[in-house]
Amino acid sequence: MVGRGPDGLAPNGRTYTRRLAMHYIGMDVHSKVTMICILDEAGKLLKEQVVGGPLTEVVAAARRWPRPFKVCYEASCGYGWLHDQLKGLAAQVVVAHPGKVRMIFSAKRKTDRIDARKLATLLFLEQVPVVHVPSAARRQWRALIEYRHRLVARRTAVKNMIRALLRSQGLKAPRSLWSGKGRAWLLGQEMAEWDALRREMLLEEVDELGRRIDRLEQQLDRQASAEPGVSLLRTIPGVGPRTAEAVVAYVDDPDRFGRNKSIGCYFGLVPREDTSVKRRLGHITHEGPPTVRRLVVEACWMAVRRDAGLKAYFERIRGDKKDRKKIALVATAHHLLRAMLAMLRTGEVWRAAA
Repeated sequence: MVGRGPDGLAPNGRTYTRRLAMHYIGMDVHSKVTMICILDEAGKLLKEQVVGGPLTEVVAAARRWPRPFKVCYEASCGYGWLHDQLKGLAAQVVVAHPGKVRMIFSAKRKTDRIDARKLATLLFLEQVPVVHVPSAARRQWRALIEYRHRLVARRTAVKNMIRALLRSQGLKAPRSLWSGKGRAWLLGQEMAEWDALRREMLLEEVDELGRRIDRLEQQLDRQASAEPGVSLLRTIPGVGPRTAEAVVAYVDDPDRFGRNKSIGCYFGLVPREDTSVKRRLGHITHEGPPTVRRLVVEACWMAVRRDAGLKAYFERIRGDKKDRKKIALVATAHHLLRAMLAMLRTGEVWRAAA
């Protein structure tokens, strides 16, 4: 901004540039109300504000905030849309990791006002634990993957309800219950009127879920065909299209990971560690997207059978102890994820062990 004196010039006869003071804004965002805290350039409280209504009201309020400003809020439902809307208004939009914020800045009292002030203070101190915000197209792809996963889980639950119905009738279902022959056997069993009605409605639900899953997979296949990383990861034995697309969608930018081992932390496949007295390892952290973690672990069951290198890694971790089978499988999944990240970085296909 160029400031001028009464004669339009600075005292030395030249125009001068005055830098506008930066404002630091923390937001505690909820579905119905958002608490806003605004700090000045010195980190002192300038204003507190409560905005009621959906996120569109928050964006409308942001247009009236003092410029320039930086804004920070925790990742939650709708964080990506809000980031896209504020990006054109703010000098910087920072999305914080909720769990890490609580570790950095703990307080005995927890209110919306305190949380907003906490985020604004961390932003002023440049100590916000930042999360990666993917593009809108990437977020839609992830949402479609998660939706398919929920439909598959629902179909499995309905199939289990049918098996439970058969057990309640003293019937043993054939192993190929969902084949044409198995369904004919199921419909041919005599049941009471209400049980028969439940059987038919459950079968209808299985068929409807199957059609919806097929429709989703067609769209996912079209998206995967436009992603070179998906075909690259499918060169790994045992890795199918659903696992490959989930890893590529959630990794997004391979270069955002400082090293290959970081991907294990992101997907929650590293053990909890306590080294205050001596090194103790616990269960895995289970952080990050559970869908990807589950798909990669499932893919490892096939990969250790088809690839000699992965099988050797699995056997080395398991040793001679049968009770370490699950531990070895999770460790192999972690190892496989590191290899996937390296492949996405370099563009190299999977190289089987000699």
